[in-house]
Amino acid sequence: MSPVLADVLLVIALIGALVLVHRPLGDYMAAVFRSEKHLRIERWIYRSVGADPDVQMRWPAYLRGVLAFSAVGVLFLYLLQRVQDKLPLSLGFQPIAPDQAFNTAASFVANTNWQSYSGEVAMGHVVQTAGLAVQNFVSAAVGVAVAVALIRGFARSRTSDLGNFWADLVRCTVRILVPISVVGAVLLIAAGAIQNFGDIHTITTLTGQKQAISPGAVASQEVIKELGTNGGGFFNANSAHPFENPDGFTNLLEIFLILVIPFSLPRTFGKMVGNVRQGYAIMGAMGTIWVLAVVAVTWLEYAHPGTAAQLAGGALEGKEQRLGEGPSSLFAVSTTMTSTGAVDAFHDSFGALSGGILLLGMMLGEISPGGTGSGLYGMLIMAIIAVFIAGLMVGRTPEYLGKKIGSREIKLAACYLLITPALVLVGTTLAMALGKGEASMTNTGAHGFSEVLYAYTSASNNNGSAFAGFAANTQYHNTMLGLCMLLGRFLPMVFVLALAGSLAAQQPTPVSAGTLRTEKPLFTGLLVGSILIVTGLTFFPALALGPLAEGLA
Repeated sequence: MSPVLADVLLVIALIGALVLVHRPLGDYMAAVFRSEKHLRIERWIYRSVGADPDVQMRWPAYLRGVLAFSAVGVLFLYLLQRVQDKLPLSLGFQPIAPDQAFNTAASFVANTNWQSYSGEVAMGHVVQTAGLAVQNFVSAAVGVAVAVALIRGFARSRTSDLGNFWADLVRCTVRILVPISVVGAVLLIAAGAIQNFGDIHTITTLTGQKQAISPGAVASQEVIKELGTNGGGFFNANSAHPFENPDGFTNLLEIFLILVIPFSLPRTFGKMVGNVRQGYAIMGAMGTIWVLAVVAVTWLEYAHPGTAAQLAGGALEGKEQRLGEGPSSLFAVSTTMTSTGAVDAFHDSFGALSGGILLLGMMLGEISPGGTGSGLYGMLIMAIIAVFIAGLMVGRTPEYLGKKIGSREIKLAACYLLITPALVLVGTTLAMALGKGEASMTNTGAHGFSEVLYAYTSASNNNGSAFAGFAANTQYHNTMLGLCMLLGRFLPMVFVLALAGSLAAQQPTPVSAGTLRTEKPLFTGLLVGSILIVTGLTFFPALALGPLAEGLA
């Protein structure tokens, strides 16, 4: 079988698996967030934190819950790293430096999992499990909770209530993330991923050198880092490490885990607003962009443009030989179009144009299908923008799901859209102007600029992947990237929840002859076009200085 045919069959198998679980998982998640019953373990958690899960919250109270919970998470994870040497199972590792501890705490709480350290030689078992792995669960649940609050804003009318943050957080964790993670971890262990709390092993390599091999609870952390679109990795090599990702089967399983919740949430959205066709329209837009990116990146990698790759006969530098170009491209697109950041190949080694597409996937807001929760609410914001654009162009009434899109709604949506570009462009500009970016480049010229642009795009969009050549572990980058991660995660949530409150307070508007039918394929096309134009063109000048300049040279 030719490699191209094998790659096509791989993509078809992945899409088939996602289609099979789309309806049952989407319906199940809708039932979870509409349920009025509390499990015994959930009631215990509510009592332990002093929360009343039956109290309905207005959007400011919901936002305060999100920010307070996340702030405690940052502080706890920071302190855990700073006292690592005093904890059991620390493996003899020293405390993490203050700037790197802040960066890591901000990263994992913001669902970014950007890592300026090598996990196997820096973090002990307690920090990995009680700190990083726990945040993998709860940071993902926070994103889903905010998305559910926005869905309720569309579904409810003449009310200020958006649900209860603590109930949404706990239910997402206990009823959705934990059960799937248990099954996924068992599959990974069965396929060869390691899971233990042993001591460091010193081995002799084939060349006679000594090498330290760190064990750990790898499989359990691996599955939630993918399922929660967190990213990062137990090992510095991330999902390219055979202990994390042993073979082609686990590689496909990890890609499936990355995409399964984001691609199922549109079904949840459709069920909760009472019109599943609206969910299909959203999923159609997500899937269209994702498929186009997979085809483009895979084709460019097989074409391996560039003198060095052509002389070598393939663009395999920086990629796992056991996986190849096709699976690596599929993984790369899936991880950059969600807020995952896990990698099974160095994105720095992709071609200039294919690397530019990976960059663009993050710049679009990671909405194809996006992160757990964040992808859905980002796509719904873009749907509001698309409805407004359609109203300006053809005189349609600016309504979405029976809610008028007035000046307040469009201002909140515009503020949401402007946050990430501001962080990316200002952060990159400051790094280059102050010389901090150039000092951290491995390469010079356009590719070196792409390394800096990629770093600030990844942090501000809460992705976490990196061009491998970028030296991020400096006091400046640890601090600035940490701030970008926090602002890029929580400032958009302010406008999402404010928008949800504004929509929930409205009285539904009956469908009329002037209403744009947003469940039709025409609207899906309009939505895709709006995404590419409104957000894509924002970053075109920056892309022209980096991957486009390198690719066209």
